[in-house]
Order: sequence, then C-alpha cells, then structure tokens
Amino acid sequence: MSASISYHTVEELRELIDGCVRGEKRYQDRLYKRYASLLFGISLRYTKNKMEAQDVLQDVFVKVYRHIGTFTEGHSFEGWLRRIAVNTSITAYRKNQKQGYMEDIDDVVMYKEEPLELNDLEFTQEELYNSIQRLPSGYKTVFNLYVVEGYMHKEIADMLGIDVNTSKSQLSRAKTYLQRELLEISKVKQPKEIES
Repeated sequence: MSASISYHTVEELRELIDGCVRGEKRYQDRLYKRYASLLFGISLRYTKNKMEAQDVLQDVFVKVYRHIGTFTEGHSFEGWLRRIAVNTSITAYRKNQKQGYMEDIDDVVMYKEEPLELNDLEFTQEELYNSIQRLPSGYKTVFNLYVVEGYMHKEIADMLGIDVNTSKSQLSRAKTYLQRELLEISKVKQPKEIES
C-alpha cells in the first residue's frame, strides 16, 4: 500500500462526505482521524510552534466541516483539504504579522558569497525540517508555498499581499539562509563520519 492516505473507494469517500454534510459526529471523527496528521503537518510548516499549529488545525477542520458540501466529486479530496489547510495557515500568518513585530526583509543580514556546494551531503528529514522551521517567518512562508506546495510567485504575492519581487527575493534569501544552516550541520557531522 502506498504512503498516501487517499485510499478511499469512491463509495467510502461519498459515505464519509455525506455523513459529514449531515453533521454526524462519527463521520466527522473518522475524517479527523484519517486526515489530522496530514493537515497538522501543513499547518506546522506555516506556524511558529506546535501549539499555534494546533490552533490552525482546529480552524481547518471547522472550515472543512462547514464547507464539505461544496466539494466537487471528480476532484482530489486530499487536494481540497490541503488547499483549505494552506489558506487557513496563510490567514493565520497574515493575522499574526499584523499583530506582531513585522521584520522588514531588508533588515535581515544577507550573505553575498558564492553558492555553497551541498550536493554531495546527506541530511536527515529532521535536520531539513528543523532548518526550515528556523527560517525567519516571511522566508519560511514563501519557501513552503513555493517549494513544498508548488505555488507560483504571482499566487504567493496575491495570498500574502506582497509584491511578486518580494516573493522572489524572500525565496532567494530563504535558500541562502538554508544553505548556511545546512553547511553548519555538515561541519558538525563530518568529524563523526571521519572517525567511524
């Protein structure tokens, strides 16, 4: 069986959706159990910590239950859920940016060195995840939307209320930041590999 959780038959999915449309708790619970970890992972990519991601996840499921009747058969249900999770996460991000300290992208120190060669190095999933989580908020959001979710810069700019060039700049700076982070990790790892 594949790692994807989209293994419903059409009939199972229709039953699940219909039950949720009717507001039946057992179907809502089933939907939650099946998709919560996927949607939590998406929320976590756009938030500062697990507690904030849990809050976003709760909002995601409120929207899913409220709007599940609008899902169109023949489309990807998982894709529909992912879009809700991303949009809800972005809404929370924008709300937090308005309430909190807004870091001006130009105030962040830029490294103007040549690109680092990291091609031959291997990193664990946890190392990559933690490096992405340490990105400044704006960088992390644009990086996730572009690299992970596959949105184009124009779409990102519209979602975040920024200029297209700002989106491109933040992605470039996110990549530079990540390269620095991964280089530091590789420096720590190399002595261990030589000793073994």
